[in-house]
Amino acid sequence: MLAKDVINHVLPVLKSADTVGDALGWMDEYRVGQLAIVENAEYRGLISQDILLEADEELPLLALQPGYQEVFVLAEQHLYEVLSVAQKHELEVIVVLDEERKYSGTIVVTELLNILTKKLGSQELGAIIEIALENRSYSLSEISRLIEANDTKIISSYYTTGDESSNFKDILTLKLNRRDITPVVATLERFEYQIIGAYSFESIETPDKERFDLLMKYLDL
Repeated sequence: MLAKDVINHVLPVLKSADTVGDALGWMDEYRVGQLAIVENAEYRGLISQDILLEADEELPLLALQPGYQEVFVLAEQHLYEVLSVAQKHELEVIVVLDEERKYSGTIVVTELLNILTKKLGSQELGAIIEIALENRSYSLSEISRLIEANDTKIISSYYTTGDESSNFKDILTLKLNRRDITPVVATLERFEYQIIGAYSFESIETPDKERFDLLMKYLDL
């Protein structure tokens, strides 16, 4: 799925001649804290609500300095790349340009997150496990084989590079299609995979409970 596929075609764009009051009204109506300023298909930047609240409502946007003029994504970029840009700059909306760098539309980040959440299978019933890995030993195909040997399948997965909070180990998070994953955990441990988290609707029996932080909860991304 690409950036062009998740553009919000209802969200308005601003022009330099619009007033602060106009912009605030649209932001309130569409429940966003930022809107793009566009002139003749040229992207001029984003204006943020916190800047507008400090200005006179009759002031034209031309008198204000928009930000993020160089922050945008291209229509053919993947959603993961879009999310990465949005998170890096802490944006509520992100502008999409075509191959000629003309304005194509705006993506609302909360809508993007909803789409990605569905793609990660969060609405499917099943357990989640977290596996700590050394990057050099990571093999999703091997892990998949071990999981499938227990009549279980991976619904979705994502890989997080380690930091200080994880003792610099990378973490592989897997959503599975079963709630009782005791056999899966036992198999992975037998092959010396380090399970650091298990989240399920049903309890997981393991001979070494201290290795788990077992939580009974719903996945609500």
